[in-house]
Amino acid sequence: MQRRSLLQAVGASAAVLAAPTIHAQNLPAGPIRIVVGFPPGGGTDALARVLAQKLQAMWGVSIVIDNKAGAAGVIAADFVAKQAPDGNTLLMAHINSHALAPSLQPKLNYNVERDFTPIVLVGVTPNLLICNENQPAKTVKDLVAYCKQNPGKVSFASAGGGSAQHLALEMFKLRAGIDALHVPYKGSGPALTDLIGGQVQYCFETMTSATPHVKGGKAIALAQTRTKRAKGHPTVPTMDEQGFPGFDATTWYGLAGPAHMNPAFVKRMNEDVNRVMAMPDVIEKFDQYGAEDGGGSPERFAEFIRSETLKWGKVIKDAKVQADS
Repeated sequence: MQRRSLLQAVGASAAVLAAPTIHAQNLPAGPIRIVVGFPPGGGTDALARVLAQKLQAMWGVSIVIDNKAGAAGVIAADFVAKQAPDGNTLLMAHINSHALAPSLQPKLNYNVERDFTPIVLVGVTPNLLICNENQPAKTVKDLVAYCKQNPGKVSFASAGGGSAQHLALEMFKLRAGIDALHVPYKGSGPALTDLIGGQVQYCFETMTSATPHVKGGKAIALAQTRTKRAKGHPTVPTMDEQGFPGFDATTWYGLAGPAHMNPAFVKRMNEDVNRVMAMPDVIEKFDQYGAEDGGGSPERFAEFIRSETLKWGKVIKDAKVQADS
């Protein structure tokens, strides 16, 4: 379902969006902070700041972004899980902290279902399967054949062991029946630097990080990893279109709070974030980051988290993935 159609029912007219909002009704007393588990400048941080700016104007309260980077978002999630459920501390939840970590880290200090209140899914971003211009295989079909001809030798970078990008590779290896060399880095930046420099050959990378290099001609996009093409890359075929039906390996973001939040707060926050994401300028900004299909109810977000956790738990088990692998 397109995000525009999904949000149509909850979006308001421009006149209503511009109207003053009485922030004391069904909202916590400010200030409100949104904790982000990654450094400033990344996709998670950027989307959080877009929401914060709009909600601050709508609610008339101060909203600050608190970057608590580390452990692929787990440090931030663990921090928010321990906060009072007063609505003053929220989390920009991420696939790493809420769908991958539960299977990768058996001693995780939080339980996703028990310790958080889902508020709204903010957006889903595809990964791009990319390579540098010197690689011999520039289609998925040719890449599969190339890997089978060179088992364990074709190198794939990732943003780190157990990252969403690494798990996309593991899903590909399972589905294609291939062996490939995983080369983990400490973040997308150094992985992409080495990919472009030729030290590694291929990688799955978030659309947000990969797009500037693809648009600039330094990297070639072989495929994208949602079952439909993102608006930002209409000419790049999906994995689904290239012989891998239902292949879906994304990065996603959502707004959550600690467990036991006031239901009235959750309802109001959900409705207002839906309104924000229906604004044309926000849609335009989200499209630049490849973040689509956000919105809907808290229940929709909770079910989405459950389905993602099950899907990736199976991949992690079948591929015998460890967080530092």
